[in-house]
Amino acid sequence: MSWQHKIRYLIGQPVGISLSNGQGTSGILCGVAGGKLLVLEYLYQTQFALKQYDFHMIQDVNGFPPCYNPQPL
Repeated sequence: MSWQHKIRYLIGQPVGISLSNGQGTSGILCGVAGGKLLVLEYLYQTQFALKQYDFHMIQDVNGFPPCYNPQPL
């Protein structure tokens, strides 16, 4: 399934984004607007930023896998 079809199911979820230039980023997928993905990313301490990524910059988008911890903390 192409990433364009996956994103409708990933809104509001943590995602990893592979960019066309070989870099990547991660955050919460907040939505799609005007050919851009809107991603809430952590900066540092208590600061977050809503960043926009043009569709042409994106190679793939994947949701995070669930955590599995067989033993309680």
